[in-house]
Amino acid sequence: MTTPVSRRAVIGGLTALGPATVLAQSQAGPQFGKTPTVFKPPYPVIGKVTRASSALDALIDADARVEQVVDGFVRVEGPCWVGGADGYLLCSDTRGNAIIKWSPRDGRSVWKSPSGFDNGVFWDPMLAEPGTNGLILARGGILCADCGNRTLSFFDLKTRKKSILVSAFEGKRLNNPNDLVLAPDGSVYFNDPPFAFADRGDHNPTRQLDFGGIFRLSPDNKVTLVDSTPLSNGIALSPDGKTLYSTDPPTGWLAWDLEANGVASNKRVFIDRSTGIMGGDGMKVDTTGHLWGATREALVIWDPKGTRIGSIAIDGEAPSNCEFGADGYLYITFVTRVARVKVKARKIARKV
Repeated sequence: MTTPVSRRAVIGGLTALGPATVLAQSQAGPQFGKTPTVFKPPYPVIGKVTRASSALDALIDADARVEQVVDGFVRVEGPCWVGGADGYLLCSDTRGNAIIKWSPRDGRSVWKSPSGFDNGVFWDPMLAEPGTNGLILARGGILCADCGNRTLSFFDLKTRKKSILVSAFEGKRLNNPNDLVLAPDGSVYFNDPPFAFADRGDHNPTRQLDFGGIFRLSPDNKVTLVDSTPLSNGIALSPDGKTLYSTDPPTGWLAWDLEANGVASNKRVFIDRSTGIMGGDGMKVDTTGHLWGATREALVIWDPKGTRIGSIAIDGEAPSNCEFGADGYLYITFVTRVARVKVKARKIARKV
């Protein structure tokens, strides 16, 4: 049985390690967002849509309002819409170790806390992000990239009880599962970079896998390696499930052809970093095959051939991910807050 440790005792222990260690790990201490704002319609407009091509008109109006609907996060990620038009949004606070729920009717509430790491204390000094990250609807509940527990996990929607699906590959503990996507056959593709470690995994003695690649979890829970070479952050699939997309910081945005059994081939650069795109985080693909991806600049929209047709941005914060709600809005996570914009694009329907 683990004995809970007070925050003062843990911070005191870090101090005893010396100034350099404290500086390197202090970001992994308990983190709390600012007091949430109670937003009510009309929601404040905080950004704008930029039209780079007339092709954007089929997906979103250039004068669509970019509205702030919820805040109070330390670092928000993994948006996931649950239910129909009257449903709700779930988001991970990766650093605040909580899953937050929001709906136009009920506003903001804590859905699960702690959401990730929970071993008698609220955080681990070796983790910069002790919470969950990516969230998707699958298997009748919520599947999550549980970076704090270094697992792929499942939440029962009614009880909110969590169970672990994957914790290791070939006997080695996973790094920090970051994002995931559901395929048409019910398999799940997920990535496993070392981003949630306090030192990004450079000197972490608990790290066992020396790569941060992409994996496939089959419907019968068999885990296979798709590609070990990318340092994957965001991940997505085409509408037919035959093309896999992922970000890779050194290169840009990558794509692979996928066979029915998950074997990947024809690895290629989809969006080259040399085109001026900086960074690469979460992404979604709509029913028409357009990719909506978070960069340091904005949430950028590309057509299926990789041509940029528009973007959505706010002042002061870069996006981390997005989600198509069944209410006709695209929800975008921006570090400490969530914005939404009315869109014509729609989420790919999968059997969940």
